[in-house]
Amino acid sequence: MRTFVLVHGAWHGAGHLCGLARELTCRGHRAIAVDLPGHGTRARFPSGYPDRPGWPDAPSPLAGLTLDDLASDLLGLLRGLDRPGEERPVVVAHSIGGVVATRAAELAPGLVGELVYLAAFVPTVLGAAGAYLATPEATAASGASLYLGDPAATGAVRIDPRRADPGYRRELRETYLTGLDDADALAHALTPDQPLCLLGTDPAATAGRWGSVPRRYLRAARDRALPPGLQDLMISHADATAPATAFRTDTLDAGHALFASHPAAIADLLGG
Repeated sequence: MRTFVLVHGAWHGAGHLCGLARELTCRGHRAIAVDLPGHGTRARFPSGYPDRPGWPDAPSPLAGLTLDDLASDLLGLLRGLDRPGEERPVVVAHSIGGVVATRAAELAPGLVGELVYLAAFVPTVLGAAGAYLATPEATAASGASLYLGDPAATGAVRIDPRRADPGYRRELRETYLTGLDDADALAHALTPDQPLCLLGTDPAATAGRWGSVPRRYLRAARDRALPPGLQDLMISHADATAPATAFRTDTLDAGHALFASHPAAIADLLGG
């Protein structure tokens, strides 16, 4: 039995990962999906959301969160799971959750047995995740019209998962929930704000600490949020930073929400 700690991406929560947790559990493993601060059951919402006019410009209650706050929250769980003689947990991170996992492994590599990135950010050479979104490899990404308000003023990357406009809902589904039959239900469970720190803070990954942890990357070949070329750029930069633990890489014919579209395949790869 292995222990898997599942870290969600932007606007998501632990509930989005329940299918993957179920598949891992059915294979005899322990799977723990976390709600990062401000998400899922710990959600905090901007004033007036979702009905009051002007809410897209309201300051975010998540604006004060730092990357170290989020990483420390994850590390608190990992410390609770640390037992002498037991195998260290595998941290499985999706999308922007990869930034949190990277920082946590840099701060306390001895608590992490393996890092698994599911179509996730791995910021290394360029610094913060936002720098990777400014590369040519990111130009194929869709979803630009989903974002609301001025991030510099709100302190968040903001969307409206409850918006009724058909075009907006279609772009949200096609970018982040590609091809899922239950895309609308999953979208309604999203929260509107992602802390800006996740894009703007360098997790400062080093070869000696983060790079000492074995790592694996599951690419999403039909990803419209993190295009495959951008995933490959981050993989190559990570391997240049820590070549001794170069990524083991697998590719799934999936969109960005591969945790929901291919949970059984992922569980087979990780712990079948």
